[in-house]
Amino acid sequence: MPARSLSENSEFRADTRAWLDANCPPSMRTKMQAGEEINGGSKRKSTNPEAYLWLERMAEKGWTVPTWPVAYGGGSLDTPLFLILLEELQRINARPPLGGMGVTMIGPTLLEYGSEEQKLRHLPKIASGEIAWCQGYSEPGAGSDLASLQTKAEEQGDHYLVNGSKIWTSGAHHADWIFCLVRTNPTVPKYEGISFILFSMDSPGVTIKPIELINGSSPFCQTFFDDVKVPKIDLVHKENQGWTVAKRLLQHERSGLAALASADTAGPMERIKPHVPLAQLAMQYNGEEVLSDPILRRDIIDNEMRKRAFFLTQQRAVEEASAQTPGAATSIFNYVEAEYVKSQLELQLRIRGTQAVGWEGGQFTEEEIRMGRLWLEAKAISIAGGSNEVQLNIISKRVLGLPD
Repeated sequence: MPARSLSENSEFRADTRAWLDANCPPSMRTKMQAGEEINGGSKRKSTNPEAYLWLERMAEKGWTVPTWPVAYGGGSLDTPLFLILLEELQRINARPPLGGMGVTMIGPTLLEYGSEEQKLRHLPKIASGEIAWCQGYSEPGAGSDLASLQTKAEEQGDHYLVNGSKIWTSGAHHADWIFCLVRTNPTVPKYEGISFILFSMDSPGVTIKPIELINGSSPFCQTFFDDVKVPKIDLVHKENQGWTVAKRLLQHERSGLAALASADTAGPMERIKPHVPLAQLAMQYNGEEVLSDPILRRDIIDNEMRKRAFFLTQQRAVEEASAQTPGAATSIFNYVEAEYVKSQLELQLRIRGTQAVGWEGGQFTEEEIRMGRLWLEAKAISIAGGSNEVQLNIISKRVLGLPD
């Protein structure tokens, strides 16, 4: 494709800005509120009707997944136009129209490894928000050592029969479909006998049990499979080569680039933002003299610089790879984000003092209660999606080339 002129890029920016100004509803230009987000499917509804209007308008443009091909529901934007769109969305503080594992994980993976039939059947429904997905990876005996999974899929002619269970299945009770790792050959080394399959969560034999957490909410579930029939057309890539697909999907998850491609700026770093910058928050709770504390000043500045460096690195990765996910370096994104989120919430705790640990009651504001619960929840961020220790091992071996 010939290089686009500066005037053409400027024209796209002007058209995009005008369209967003005319079509982004007012409430979609405010900070995301719990319960208002849309992650696809119909089992969990947004509490804000304008969220569906925003989703519909963005889906019509192909901008829920702007870098995907038009044939699969995307906008076919190349890197320069994609970055312009991101900048214009951020200019008006627009919320992402669509989140969830469809746009950030399985969608990008199917673009690489799915058959044409699988792409045409699944990707447009992801892009429109029609279908919600969940991830069937971890098991009671296979977490960080995921390749030890025991859920099996036995070949039965034109289909598999799946038996076993998964745990920490985020959003399983709201999902329509699952992408699932299963063992199809128990006689070979563990990495070589795994396959990657897709099936409906409404299939006979699927049982979902939510796991109640200490904070009172339950995003996680345990799922059980008893003779679940999965057609072979829903095998992704090749039988016994699912580990390759699984690793690639985790790279998409860890990089955060797929979330950027869906204009999703509401990840963990954004959800933990207080209503004012940390320096203002410190003065609000402790008076202006608190900023005379050099240690607190340094920690606030360090935290903000870490965040800015993270976002700039993500943007550079998009520019360098034309919106394709980098390889093992994605573990750096996962590790840095986890450490940032935990340290930022610890800073908020230091600033608010006892007001940061309220569970309920009129003496605490809504934000204090929400951040206190996020502070507890964030302790798991360095475990979920691959523990920090696993990420550091990947970085040392695959990025730095250090010996085992």
